[in-house]
Amino acid sequence: MGVIGRISRLSHYLERGVNDGLEPFGLTNWSFDVLATLRRAGAPYRLSPNALLQSLMITSGTMTNRIDHLERAGLVERAHNPDDRRSVLITLTAAGLALVERAVAAHVRNEQRLLAHMSTQDQAQLAGLLRQFLLGLES
Repeated sequence: MGVIGRISRLSHYLERGVNDGLEPFGLTNWSFDVLATLRRAGAPYRLSPNALLQSLMITSGTMTNRIDHLERAGLVERAHNPDDRRSVLITLTAAGLALVERAVAAHVRNEQRLLAHMSTQDQAQLAGLLRQFLLGLES
């Protein structure tokens, strides 16, 4: 009970801490995740909705809502896939790329702040233990 309880509490603190760090950019944890995933895809910063789903591990309905929200904000756009006109690709707009570039730097600084009370060695040990835990749950 202690492990699960602490992880649950950590999740709450981390979600709040990450959202607080992204708030100045008008982003939330979920909107940043979508934009950062597109950014990591490299130029031309686009992925199929299915590739986004697999990367973010969310439902298709949730993905549609997130894309709709980001599209209304002018941060992503849907375009026909040149290889398959029946499907679309989600692409970062110039405004979306500029915003996520600024937000990534602030996000990394915020993550460092959230972990500052732990030594580098403790962070590495915790990362390894959490990886092991996740692998066990995901297999």
